[in-house]
Amino acid sequence: MLRKIRLTLAILFFALITLLFLDFTGSIHAWFGWMAKIQFLPAVLAVNAGIILFLVALTFICGRIYCSVICPLGVFQDIVSWISSRRKKKKFRFSYSPEKKWLRYGILALFFVALIAGVGSFVALLAPYSSYGRIASNLFAPVYQYGNNILAYFAERAESYAFYETTVWIKSMPTFIIAAVTFIILIILAWRNGRTYCNTICPVGTVLGFISRFSLLRPVIDTDKCNACGLCARKCKAACIDSKNHHIDYSRCVACMDCLDTCRQHAISYSLRKKSNSTQPAGNNENAQVDNSRRNFLTTTAVLATTAALKAQEMKVDGGLATIEDKKIPDRQTPILPPGAKSARHFAQHCTGCQLCVSVCPNEVLRPSTDLLKFMQPEMSYERGYCRPECTKCAEVCPTGAIKLADLAEKSATQIGHAVWIKKNCVVLTDGVECGNCARHCPTGAIQMIPSDAGNADSPKIPAVNVERCIGCGACENLCPARPFSAIYVEGHERHRMV
Repeated sequence: MLRKIRLTLAILFFALITLLFLDFTGSIHAWFGWMAKIQFLPAVLAVNAGIILFLVALTFICGRIYCSVICPLGVFQDIVSWISSRRKKKKFRFSYSPEKKWLRYGILALFFVALIAGVGSFVALLAPYSSYGRIASNLFAPVYQYGNNILAYFAERAESYAFYETTVWIKSMPTFIIAAVTFIILIILAWRNGRTYCNTICPVGTVLGFISRFSLLRPVIDTDKCNACGLCARKCKAACIDSKNHHIDYSRCVACMDCLDTCRQHAISYSLRKKSNSTQPAGNNENAQVDNSRRNFLTTTAVLATTAALKAQEMKVDGGLATIEDKKIPDRQTPILPPGAKSARHFAQHCTGCQLCVSVCPNEVLRPSTDLLKFMQPEMSYERGYCRPECTKCAEVCPTGAIKLADLAEKSATQIGHAVWIKKNCVVLTDGVECGNCARHCPTGAIQMIPSDAGNADSPKIPAVNVERCIGCGACENLCPARPFSAIYVEGHERHRMV
């Protein structure tokens, strides 16, 4: 029964968290956005004390339930491992392996240093929730969107608006490649050895492993009933059961309950920890491990503080007779960060590059950075749209507090950059036509059209930017008719300010 409850909850969490990255309508986030915010590392970065205390208490009482139920990457590995067992027709294919402490703690130390130093690229690579987010948004989402577009095609011909077509495009090729490589590595590890990633590489698993050593409830082997058949060890995907010595490494046990259902002698039970545990053989070094674990625990609690998408459908005008040339990304000196990011330093230290904000952005202005120090963290660009003043989707879904807005008024008053006019690209001067598109669509009235010749009031009008009023929304850059580079573009600010 415990195993069935665990499986039901795990499948439910996994399906809903996956839908958070696939849903482009925003309806799923309204109901289940909290599932992203109860992930361990996002809660730590958001300094969400309530969630952190809940997860620590849950682990202290029940063991690493978080890893087997709440973490989507952990459940994903379980699914791959289950498919592998069905494929190979082997229910008992694992074996006990000793803990690789030097690797686990070494990676945790590097992760902790990168977290403090704000090296977001390294943190993003190892964070389990973020790793799964990249897989879902880069590999699963295109398949989901193509399926939606097929339904929209038939719905349109049936005069129904139940579905509408959405664009499918690769937002960042390097991030797509990283997601694909991560996906392949995880499948290989889980296919062959189950939870190798969780118990050897994952820094969150290592932190929770410290706490789970002292968990009140845990799988316990009754030596009077156990006949050392080894079925539990061969079923344990965490490779943490030493059946010969009746020993379970609780720092690696993810409380999956598989061993309880496997034991034919009913020698394993999920019960309260005892001070004097008869399941441990005499002469082992468990006491030394516990002593070391207590010291390490105090130190480690510091950590608490798809397919390739096709090119977007070509936009055409005049019945398809004239093709609009795609815009190119300008060479910005400073990247543009979304409103609510506060500053480049704050954003780099809090963002884990999970791609959730990129997935839900309705204006298609967010995409993963290719900068090495901020690799895979989102930044803004306005070739496909602009940041509309009435939209706060990225702040609503961000689980780490990297993007935080109080309300729409705060967003409309936050200056994330300023517009810069490029004389040589402006169609008013290059083609001799009237324009004024940038001034008409500026939501803050920061752009005024003035005569190009100060001494001649009838000369062609060119834009003049009031940088004090400009908030950097990108409406001017996006709607500028100049191609391939806009005649006006937004330069980002290292630190945002209120205007």
